[in-house]
Amino acid sequence: MAQQELDFETTVFEKEYITLAGRREAIVRGGRDRFDRLPDAFAGIGQIGVIGWGPQGSAQAQNLRDSLAGRVRVVVGLRAGSGSREAARAAGFREQDGTLGEMFEVIAASDLVLLLISDAAQVELHDRVFAALRPGATLGLSHGFLLGYLDQQGATLPAGVDVIGVCPKGMGASVRALYLQGQDTDGAGINASFAVEQDVTGRATERALGWAIALGAPFTFQTTLRSEYVSDLTGERAILLGGVHGIVESLYRRFRDQGLSETDAYRHSVDCVTGPISRTVSKDGLIGLYRRLDDSQQEVFDRAYAAAYPVGLELTHEIYDEVASGNEIRSVILAGERLGRFPMGKIDRSPMWRAGEVARQDRDEENLPLDAVTAGIFCGVMMAQIDTFIEKGHPYSEIANESVIEATDSLNPYMHARGVAFMVDNCSTTARLGSRKWAPRFDYLLTQVAYPALDEVTATPDSTPVKAFQDHPIHEVLRQCAQLRPSVDLFVQ
Repeated sequence: MAQQELDFETTVFEKEYITLAGRREAIVRGGRDRFDRLPDAFAGIGQIGVIGWGPQGSAQAQNLRDSLAGRVRVVVGLRAGSGSREAARAAGFREQDGTLGEMFEVIAASDLVLLLISDAAQVELHDRVFAALRPGATLGLSHGFLLGYLDQQGATLPAGVDVIGVCPKGMGASVRALYLQGQDTDGAGINASFAVEQDVTGRATERALGWAIALGAPFTFQTTLRSEYVSDLTGERAILLGGVHGIVESLYRRFRDQGLSETDAYRHSVDCVTGPISRTVSKDGLIGLYRRLDDSQQEVFDRAYAAAYPVGLELTHEIYDEVASGNEIRSVILAGERLGRFPMGKIDRSPMWRAGEVARQDRDEENLPLDAVTAGIFCGVMMAQIDTFIEKGHPYSEIANESVIEATDSLNPYMHARGVAFMVDNCSTTARLGSRKWAPRFDYLLTQVAYPALDEVTATPDSTPVKAFQDHPIHEVLRQCAQLRPSVDLFVQ
């Protein structure tokens, strides 16, 4: 499938072009020196209503308030009786000054409504939300899940309003943490994609770009809401969360079976992925990781990569088809209906995660192992996701962010600090469900198919996947994208 051709016009911000794998894409550079342009971007917007206080809602409300500094009113809207009200008050949003209110009252009073409640709540409440929107308002989404749900229902977004998306390429905690780091280091922040689904007023693009820059995005690139939700849901079920979960679970058992202690097995699996592998890929790309290995390590990497890539390609294609067809959205909705009776438990009590608690206590960051098998397996699955997205026609900026940059610059640092189990147990319900559903599939196929192929020492591995990896255009894409990464690394306490 040909890659999507996208472009946009802005008179408030400077549009720049980058060329990724021969395709030109437009981006907008952020930074605190652009904050004085936000009133122009939000012309006609007197009040921004941020609906919800989950990870994204809390981060975005605070970033918008701080960036706008009173030039546009930012109000948080929560459901009556919400347990998040105290947390919002603690962050400085109060009923007394009108910056905290009941969600439908806030929606009705706002010119720009950022709907950041959970996917399940959006499905449940969207009719009431649409009815409460004032004519000519702008509806903002940070995920295309609702659009995917409406598509499969044969329903549409409300007429007479702008509909835009701004999707930070990281979890809410990263959106806030890097914004705060940016107070001392300009350029710190999480990159974002933006989309314009409906432009009734003619101001939708400027408002979307203003929203992204106010969140602290160093760079903002264009996508569509449909492309975003398909790539986002696929990515979080594959290499961003479900895939990495299955990879490290299977590798940990493999290393234990080979005689490593619990701590050493954890070091060579989880710590290796979230530490030296992620840090190297973040700065030097996948090919930089490969070049860091010596000749003998590259031979091991090649065998592991050739064994893992077909597994990753098969599973990522299956996940993509399930998402694009609407099956995965239906699965999430049905699971949400069961949660009252069958709540999700935590996964952090198994031996591997208990070993991680011990391993993190005396971890020497400078001497963590860079295991060639682990690197080959992880890169094989990551490249399989990249190739799936290329085949499906996604723009390279989205592919790089959803397959590599979000992992290495946002999610994996949190996993490194607190464990993969922490991430699986503390992200959105949609992502948690996806990880629990697909991580065992990665674990199973790697264990049953990839590792036996890797261990067939008398067999000559297929060199085709490795040669394709070495010559892949994604390396030049990542080299260019590395120039657009945050100016500082995410610090996780």
